[in-house]
Amino acid sequence: VGAFRVFSKLKTLIATIISSIMALFWSMVVLCLAMLMTGLMACQLVSLYIGDDSLSETRRVWMYKNYGTAGRSLWTIFEVTFSGGWPGKVTPLVEEVNVMFAFFFAFYVSAVVFAMK
Repeated sequence: VGAFRVFSKLKTLIATIISSIMALFWSMVVLCLAMLMTGLMACQLVSLYIGDDSLSETRRVWMYKNYGTAGRSLWTIFEVTFSGGWPGKVTPLVEEVNVMFAFFFAFYVSAVVFAMK
C-alpha cells in the first residue's frame, strides 16, 4: 500500500512533465522566429554600411563576418541570445558605425534575452 502512494506521486510528476512539453515546444518556436526576424533585420541594416568607405576595412570585414549574410547574422543573433557575450557583438556597431544600432539591440535584448531569464 505504501509503495502505491510513492508511485502515484511519481505518476503525477511524469504527467506534469509530459503536459508541459507542448508549452516548451511553442516557446522555442516563438524564440526561433524572433531570432530569425532579428537576424534578417540586422543583416539588412548592416548591409547598408558594409560598402561605406568612411569605415575602416577592418570594421567592414568584421561586419561582414558577423552580419554579412543571413546565415552569419542568424548565428550572431544566436550568440547574442544564448552566450551572454552580446556586448562584443553589438558595441562595435554602436560606437563605430551608427548609434541607432543601440536602440535596435536594446529592444531585442530587453524583449528576448531578459524575458527568457
